[in-house]
Amino acid sequence: MIATIDIVIFVFLAVIAVAIVRLRSLFAVVMLASIYSLLMALMFVVLDAVDVAFTEAAVGAGISTVLMLGTLAMTGGQEKVPLRPPLLPLVIVVATGAVLIFGVSDLPAFGDANAPVHTYVAPRYLGDSKIEIGIPNVVTSVLASYRGYDTLGEVTVIFTAGIGVMLLLLPRGTVGSAARRRRHGIGAASQPETHAPADKAEPDPPR
Repeated sequence: MIATIDIVIFVFLAVIAVAIVRLRSLFAVVMLASIYSLLMALMFVVLDAVDVAFTEAAVGAGISTVLMLGTLAMTGGQEKVPLRPPLLPLVIVVATGAVLIFGVSDLPAFGDANAPVHTYVAPRYLGDSKIEIGIPNVVTSVLASYRGYDTLGEVTVIFTAGIGVMLLLLPRGTVGSAARRRRHGIGAASQPETHAPADKAEPDPPR
C-alpha cells in the first residue's frame, strides 16, 4: 500500500515538474510550485518525517508562495521568450543532478538495520536521554534538547509562513491603507490653512 502511494506521488511530482518547465504563465508556475511542495510534504509524511513535512509545507507552500506572488505583483505575470536556447542552465541542472545521484548512491539502504543511525544514534537516545535530559519521553527530549535549535528554527519558519498566508488572504489594498490614511491625515493637518484673499473694496461711484 505504501509503495502504491509513493508511486502515485512520484507520478504527480513528475507531471507537475514538466508542467512548470513548459508553462509561460508565471502565476500558474507559482501555484504549481506550491502544489509540488505540498506533495513533497505528503511524501515526507509517508517516510515518517513529520517535522520535515511541516517545514516543507510552511516554507514551500506558505512563505515561498507569498513571496513569489508579491514579486509577480511588481514584475508581471508572463515569462519573456528567451532569445537563445538556455543551454547553460540545462548544463548546471544536469551536473547538479549527477552530483546528487552520486551522493545518494553511497547512503545505506532504506530501513537497513545496520545503518549508523540504528547502531549508534538511536541506542544513545533511547538509553541515555532520561539520564542526560531528565525527560522520560524520548521524542520530547530529542525535539526539546538534542535538537532544540533545529526545533526553534522550524517553529520560527512555520510562524513566518503563517503570517505570510494571513497577508495573502487579506483583501487587496488592505495592507498599508491605514498607514497611508494616517500619513495623509497628518500631512493635511500640518499644512497651514490658506484663506482666499478678501475682495477689495470698490471705490465709491462719482457723484
